[in-house]
Amino acid sequence: MIVSGEYFSLSAGVDTTPLFQGLDGDLCQCPHWGFVLKGQLTTTDADGLQEIVKADDLFYWPPGHNVKVIADAEIVMFSPQREHSHVINHMIEKVKS
Repeated sequence: MIVSGEYFSLSAGVDTTPLFQGLDGDLCQCPHWGFVLKGQLTTTDADGLQEIVKADDLFYWPPGHNVKVIADAEIVMFSPQREHSHVINHMIEKVKS
């Protein structure tokens, strides 16, 4: 498995829900491991369970989630490249429409 590492800077109010529409279950189906440098985010899974991560937290987001940014955030995230590229390409197409 090839893993990619990424840095994201996300503004408060970002909600991935509309960007993931059309993916299986309308959710990101890629697992992610990471670290929150600053800010706060909430993930919601297919069952409606929520997890809050904040500055200095390590996280694992299994496949089947959406993300909302509660406070301006910076994260470092590691993901299987093939699965994550599929999600990123889907998001790019959603933004174009």
